[in-house]
Amino acid sequence: MSPIYLDHAATTPMLPQAQAAMAEGFRIWANPSSPHKAGRAARAALEEARGRVKALLGWSGEVVFTSGASEALGVAISRSIKPLVAVSQVEHEAVLRLAGDAVRLPVDAGGILAAAPEAGGLVAVQQVNNETGVIQPLDALAASVREGGGWLLADCAQGAGKIALPQADLIALSAHKFGGPIGVGALLVRDWAMLKPTGGQERGYRPGTENLPGVLAMVAALEAGSGWMEQAATLRKSLEDQLVASGCEVIAAGSPRLPTIGAYRMPGRSANAQLIRFDGMGFAVSAGSACSSGSLKASHVLTAMGVEGAGEVIRVSIGRETTAAEIDAFVAAWREIAA
Repeated sequence: MSPIYLDHAATTPMLPQAQAAMAEGFRIWANPSSPHKAGRAARAALEEARGRVKALLGWSGEVVFTSGASEALGVAISRSIKPLVAVSQVEHEAVLRLAGDAVRLPVDAGGILAAAPEAGGLVAVQQVNNETGVIQPLDALAASVREGGGWLLADCAQGAGKIALPQADLIALSAHKFGGPIGVGALLVRDWAMLKPTGGQERGYRPGTENLPGVLAMVAALEAGSGWMEQAATLRKSLEDQLVASGCEVIAAGSPRLPTIGAYRMPGRSANAQLIRFDGMGFAVSAGSACSSGSLKASHVLTAMGVEGAGEVIRVSIGRETTAAEIDAFVAAWREIAA
């Protein structure tokens, strides 16, 4: 059997159209910041891509191209003129390691935010949790944060290119989560005045030569659209119906979740043991975030949710290329390991 990849929340294959756009970007090889003719042509291509990103995402503010969501979050937190005052307990490590003494907002057993943030400051809450797929009600939260004089920073690494973006003030996204290349992303900013510039490229908000090939590939991946979400929802329902019938616990089953991500507990089998077995049987899955998969610590996300048997939970994430036959093959492997 050919290897079956079910870890698309970690990274997903580059789409053919993204690869073609990246090749075109390498052909336009000049530095977009150079003043000569070749540089001006590269700059024109970069700015056209910036406009396409805004149109595709329905964003009326500004766009800063970055190396990915982690850098975008770092720029937002470190350059915001408002201090970071609150983050959710289930944020990605890219936010938590910069959170300092910001208040940790608790979540309920379904992974949904259970407390209101402090008034007046920057509040960071992810749109979609990378371990469970739980979707936070960010539009309502954004309105509440603004009423208190604050701003909402949304980590949309998992949701961008798949579902509509929230009405946040700053939004981070990463191309390799929706079919673009690794090493490029963006920070969407409602108004330049929200950030302190430090000089360099990207209007002085992000130093370093702009990654034109990566940006063009990211735009091409966004243009591929999210029409496959209905297929992903069908596949995940099939997966979960079969797993539940076999004694599996679906984490946050009653919460709104992105159709591509599911977290599943196999009682009596550690996640690490499961991963070894699945890998040996030709399946790529994970236990929580890929960024912390080498850690032996319990998942902070599952711990915050109060999940029983958190050390027995694995993540399965579906991609555009996933088939029903692959889902059925995974279920058969799950049943064999569980037995």
